[in-house]
Formats: sequence, structure tokens, C-alpha cells
Amino acid sequence: IQLDDCSNLATVDLVGGIHKTISSLLLESWRSEMNEEINRINQDLPRTNSWDKADTIRTWIRTVIDRMEHYKAEHYRLLKEDMTLLELAVWKAKLDEKEDDNSNQKVQAKKAKIDVESARKERRIKSGANIIIRNVVPFLQLFEEEE
Repeated sequence: IQLDDCSNLATVDLVGGIHKTISSLLLESWRSEMNEEINRINQDLPRTNSWDKADTIRTWIRTVIDRMEHYKAEHYRLLKEDMTLLELAVWKAKLDEKEDDNSNQKVQAKKAKIDVESARKERRIKSGANIIIRNVVPFLQLFEEEE
């Protein structure tokens, strides 16, 4: 970024998709912290010596980028965790549903010695969690402006 002769600069306005990305972060505290950091430059610049403004802006930009990258990584880590929990919850619901359906057939199941582990795996695959997750994830992903 070219910052020659910015001694009279008093405010900085960020443009582009960063505001949409921030608004799509999972936690309110992350959104607040990012917005505070973005707004901080406009409070610091008027009090900064003219010869220090370029360095102050560069440092601020690096801080905003680093913090945004950190929160994006955390966002995706939590998203992955949440999708795992969602998959397990759907699978559990499917197992409970099958148990209710098969409550009358327990005696027959004991006689047939059904491979329980195999049946559980099959129910996990057929639970429909992949369809649910595929339709939920787009609402939880970050908005990221294409470069």
C-alpha cells in the first residue's frame, strides 16, 4: 500500500467485503472486537504525529488482517465441531427412531443375533445427516469477497 505524504490524513474508511465477513463471524464478541479495531484508526490518526501516520496505518492494517485471519480460522474450527455434533445428533435421533420402530421385534432380534455394530453403521450412513449438513453449512460460512 502506497502511503506517501499522508501527513494530513485524519480518517481511514475500509471498503470491500471485510464488513460482510465480520458480520458473518459466529460470535458477537469477535464481531465487536473487529469493528472496534477497524474504528480505532480513526481515533488514533488525529492524535498521531504527521511523520508517524504512515507507520501507524501500516501497523493497524497488519493488526486488522492478522486478527481477521485468526477469527476466520476459529470460525471454521467451530463450524467443523458444530457440524460433527449435528451429524451425531441426527444419527442418534435416527437410532432412537429405529429402536422405537423395532421395540416389538426385540425378541426376534435376540434370536437372530443381529450384528448391532453393522446396523449402527448402516443407520449412520442412511441417517440423512449429509443432506442436512449440506443445507445448513451455507448459512454458517463466512462471506468472503472474491479477489
